[in-house]
Amino acid sequence: MFRALIFAPLLFILILFALSNPQPVHLGLWPTDVTVDIPLSITVLISMAVAFVLGAVLLWLSVLGTRLRARKAESQVRQLEAQVAELKQRLARPAQTVLAPPA
Repeated sequence: MFRALIFAPLLFILILFALSNPQPVHLGLWPTDVTVDIPLSITVLISMAVAFVLGAVLLWLSVLGTRLRARKAESQVRQLEAQVAELKQRLARPAQTVLAPPA
């Protein structure tokens, strides 16, 4: 429900932007003779989407090291908690007395 409240106005604005900018734009790739004429709104929206994806990939890569360290720390915590539980069980057991053999 909350996502729809945010997504609907943004989608409405994107549709209005696309409808308001139908002028064709001539795009070319410099070293080649490849050219294409597409509407301005599509050009802007595609460039925004590419920038968003590149930003997300860069953010994911920058956080990757931290996530790996966190996973390693979590596994160490689990291992240490298991050791603590084992030591608590050892302390809870009654001490067995060792009897010396009769002389």
